[in-house]
Amino acid sequence: MFTGIDEVDWASLRHAYGSAADVPGLLRGLASTDAAEREIALDGMYGAVHHQGDVYDSTLACVPFLLAIAGREEVPDRGGIVELLVSIGGDGEGGADDGDGEDGEASAGGAYAMARAAVRAGTETFVRLTGDSDAGVRGAAVGAVVRFLDEPERVLGLLRQRITVERDDRVLLALTEGLGFFAGRHPGHAAEAVDLLVAQSAPPYGPGLRLAALGQLAVRAPDRLPADLVPTAVGLLRDRSSQRPSVRCAPDRPDTDTLVGRLRRLRPSDEEGSQLLRTLHTALGGRVADRIALLSGQLSSPDPTDRCNAVWMSMGLFGEWRGDHSGPVALIGAQLGAEEDRLRDAATSVLEGLFDLAAPAADDLHALVTSRPDLWVRHWEHGAPTLGGPLKALARSGDPRAVPVLGEVLAGSGVPYDLGRVIPHLGRSAAVLAPALRDRLADVPLDSPDAYDRAAPLLVALSEFDGEESVPVVLRLLLGVREGAPPRDLLLVETALRTLEVFGAAARAAAPVVRDLLEGETSVAAAAALWAAEEDAEAVLPLLIRELRDDGSRRRRAAADVLARMGPAAGPAADELRRLTGEPDLWQRVPAACALWRITGDAELSLPVLRDAWSVNPHIRRTIVACVAAVGPAGAALHDLLRTETAARRRHTAGSGAHGSHDVYSDERLLRECGEVLAGE
Repeated sequence: MFTGIDEVDWASLRHAYGSAADVPGLLRGLASTDAAEREIALDGMYGAVHHQGDVYDSTLACVPFLLAIAGREEVPDRGGIVELLVSIGGDGEGGADDGDGEDGEASAGGAYAMARAAVRAGTETFVRLTGDSDAGVRGAAVGAVVRFLDEPERVLGLLRQRITVERDDRVLLALTEGLGFFAGRHPGHAAEAVDLLVAQSAPPYGPGLRLAALGQLAVRAPDRLPADLVPTAVGLLRDRSSQRPSVRCAPDRPDTDTLVGRLRRLRPSDEEGSQLLRTLHTALGGRVADRIALLSGQLSSPDPTDRCNAVWMSMGLFGEWRGDHSGPVALIGAQLGAEEDRLRDAATSVLEGLFDLAAPAADDLHALVTSRPDLWVRHWEHGAPTLGGPLKALARSGDPRAVPVLGEVLAGSGVPYDLGRVIPHLGRSAAVLAPALRDRLADVPLDSPDAYDRAAPLLVALSEFDGEESVPVVLRLLLGVREGAPPRDLLLVETALRTLEVFGAAARAAAPVVRDLLEGETSVAAAAALWAAEEDAEAVLPLLIRELRDDGSRRRRAAADVLARMGPAAGPAADELRRLTGEPDLWQRVPAACALWRITGDAELSLPVLRDAWSVNPHIRRTIVACVAAVGPAGAALHDLLRTETAARRRHTAGSGAHGSHDVYSDERLLRECGEVLAGE
């Protein structure tokens, strides 16, 4: 296995953390008789030699030794080594471009090409390993063969032959996935692979294999799917679950503090079942009605593991596609009463990220909050307490039943730092909390290093209510932070000024203090607050125009926003705003275009900027909708964009770099704001 390993000058090679002198030890560890040592060695390979999928010269040097280890039947856990080789060699469906970099050195693309070539040189090893005595090796080898063997007819023959003789369910699943991959890689031979998948999707094959085949057909040949796909898939899932052992033991797996070990512990208890349904959901894509029906079937399963898997994959549907999700959301709410902590926690986590869309689960959330006061606040070993998931989800859904519970939490000793951030979702029903919020804000020690973290959420909450009574406690913050304060304190000043801006004329008593802040790091926020309180254009225009002229200013966008709210009173700034509409930075030219439209009423220059930005960056659409709303009837020139948006089935944030709960929240806000504008047509 290790012939020639000492002849390699490993010290001169590199990996993610420098010299590769430690790599021979890792390679030898992969072949150790000790399971923990093997896992630590594999972790080291992924952590350094193939760090985050990167390829180094040491990675290339390892390939012959990895192939040799994988081929030795006496070495345990070789399936993980074959999977490592597959990752090093790439997936066979694209990758980095090949080529040489400057000065004749191999570029990153060239390194990947060499890695693919090195792994492909061991293709015959992979072919042989498809018949290995270790099922884990056989399954991983199938994945290697379909990726690296460039003889389609031979690959297809091998897959067909292995399906005939294989008895291990896990390897049969790998063969099914291999057929799907083969159909995508070799379109000219796809028909034969698809025929095999169709055969596997029917009896006498078992329910797990039939589900896997349906998933691959959905990806590669949706026209070959059965008409009753969803009920068929749900029935197969339940048949599979009834046959699955209740507990799967793996006594030979070490409990190591490695990435490999941690990932194994984080996997679903039925990872195989989770992957089967996830593949099917992904392949169905925008067939939202089918996916809702499929998810509802999963969530109604008598098996709690199936339901837990369904809860976790639900955000893949909710976060990407619009639709009536009330049915599956209500079913997720029903999981809150489950005895299994893992299922309840999964449901809570998903509902936290749905905001208004969690309303169908509000009764279940309220029942859990009422019965489990211990879940109201979550305490951490390090850091401040936060709101517990059930209470946060209930409040974010806008349910007024959260208000008295939040009042009790506010009256307690350790107020969660994020409590104030859920108040805006409760609207006027939370107004009764304003006195307690003011009291808590008054208690924040301004010399504390966490003053911003404690005060900012409370300021956000108070900005939802009538401001006159809150002005004194906000002024305390402004007066307590001096010029030259550290950046975190300046953030606190800006947040306090934004709160006063929301208060508008009710904050007029704070105007003298705000005027003193018109110079310095918080000048634009002060100008916004002063305009809202007194509409003194003479006081704020000079500094706002100065910010627009400063090419190095980080506050030009904020200055444009203030000028937009000033409307025609900001006329002297029009020339600078016209110049900014030509800026390459989208986040500067769009606010400038909006401001120019609102100030001058002339949309000739602004409309092309806004139309272009709408298509270029979905994240700026809410800014544009706010502008369209502000200009009133003149905004009809862009109503076609809003109508197209409200008719779209896919969330505007899908696939654009956003993720998690903010996808849902931001998209639902955009839909609501578009609808409000169009309702006034």
